[in-house]
Amino acid sequence: MLKCIQALQPFCNHARRASPIWRAISMRNDFGTSSDDDRPGDHPSMSGHEPAAQRLMQLVAAMRGCRLCVEKPQGAPLPHAPRPVFQLSVSARLLIAGQAPGVRVHASGRPFTDPSGVRLRGWLGMDEATFYDATRVAILPMGLCFPGQDARGADLPPRRECAPAWRDAVMQSLPRLQLVLAVGQYAHAWHVPRHLRGRNLTETVRRWREIFEATDTGGKAAVIPLPHPSWRNNAWLKKNPWFEAQVLPFLRRQVWRVLEET
Repeated sequence: MLKCIQALQPFCNHARRASPIWRAISMRNDFGTSSDDDRPGDHPSMSGHEPAAQRLMQLVAAMRGCRLCVEKPQGAPLPHAPRPVFQLSVSARLLIAGQAPGVRVHASGRPFTDPSGVRLRGWLGMDEATFYDATRVAILPMGLCFPGQDARGADLPPRRECAPAWRDAVMQSLPRLQLVLAVGQYAHAWHVPRHLRGRNLTETVRRWREIFEATDTGGKAAVIPLPHPSWRNNAWLKKNPWFEAQVLPFLRRQVWRVLEET
């Protein structure tokens, strides 16, 4: 992971010196709660995981200042200033692996502050206080920044630079992680083993139990594949009533089993 951060340093240094989280790192003595300069959602709590917490703190700072999609893009550069949005803590047990921030989240700087977030929290049976408790819930989209929109006003896919640059290092810095909710096809492609994925999103989500049982082994975090909670999937939800009838009750049980463990 250190090599990853060092390789990306030229694209991050100038931005991260001005980053509030970078200033907070220099002010901290115990890696606990810092001053009001803290960015919301960045709380790599120590709690017996000192090396992992220190690595995650460095990683978060580098991610906050990342400008790969502008200065070293794969394809057209990001058409606006980068604003990475995520929520991480070394103590998190649950990871919500989303797609990419939308325009409202880009404006707020906080994950899922939009109708998709309202629906997702409903699926989980979770209030906002728990959802935004970074010590319990990590939120890491496949693309860290709002990717922009196409000519029809639909959000573009997650930027291709993000996941290869950061995702493996982040996953290695979450030692207590027990459950990954892979939200949408881009998260499925990364977190669901290839041999378990279907030909499309529907087939993959239909295999939710098989995927959960196959990944809930060997001390690794189990995975549950989900559709994206966007309003654009209203028709999908109506066409696939088994999702709400079968998947959601199981999903809620597993989420709260993980969060309530001490």
